[in-house]
Amino acid sequence: MDDIEQKYMKLKDQIREYESLIIAYSGGIDSTLLLKVAGEVLRDQVIGVMADSASVPRKEIAEAKQMAKDFGTRMMIINTEETSDENYIKNPSTRCYFCKSELYHKLFQVAQEKNIRYIANGTNIDDLGDFRPGLQAADEQQVKSPLRDAGFTKSDIRELAKRLKLDVWDKPASPCLASRIPYGNPVTVQKLAQIEEAEDYLKGFGIRELRVRHFGTKARIEVNKPDLDKIKNHLFEIKNRFGEIGFQELDYQEFKSGALNALINAQG
Repeated sequence: MDDIEQKYMKLKDQIREYESLIIAYSGGIDSTLLLKVAGEVLRDQVIGVMADSASVPRKEIAEAKQMAKDFGTRMMIINTEETSDENYIKNPSTRCYFCKSELYHKLFQVAQEKNIRYIANGTNIDDLGDFRPGLQAADEQQVKSPLRDAGFTKSDIRELAKRLKLDVWDKPASPCLASRIPYGNPVTVQKLAQIEEAEDYLKGFGIRELRVRHFGTKARIEVNKPDLDKIKNHLFEIKNRFGEIGFQELDYQEFKSGALNALINAQG
């Protein structure tokens, strides 16, 4: 038994102890793997609950619904109202705290209604080394993190997902749309819609991982190095389409994970 198998067994043992579980399900690789394994262990005593708000792309919701259906696992979609919270709208560096507080509060209500004992998220070991205010919200509301507790890193999660033949095993990370708006610039539903429309358009060129950063009337496209030529080759039409969306200026550069958090130091 290799290291991944040992962690897999430990994860199942932990989930079994919960007896019933709600999973904060986003459709990303972490929560998808957790939902898959929890469904194997707890059967109908696990529910994947996904938040629906202006900060969540419509395609993510559709894909997450299909995956849960394929697993045969119970799933719910609930409306969250972080975009009505002034603390969230102001977009401080701790914005994720207010978003996750709203999410976990709603999940706690669902847990009470459905008589579910615990709530869990997809936090893993690697998340602990980054600036993630949402972890504080999880701790405050006693949310479980079985992947972290079983010792899973992000690469472990991808490896196990691949072994379990999950289509999302190599899915790029996709934080909420608000993460494209620099800290201190207000989050609005209009900005979120512009970002989603722009990113959906670019994905039509076969680009899997990208960000459209929102700087008012200016957009900055970030893609991985191999995709830069796709932007260059279609720049004229991209500028026209982005102009229709509301961006009068446009630039592009190579994507760097964690760029938004890097701005905290630059602005400090």
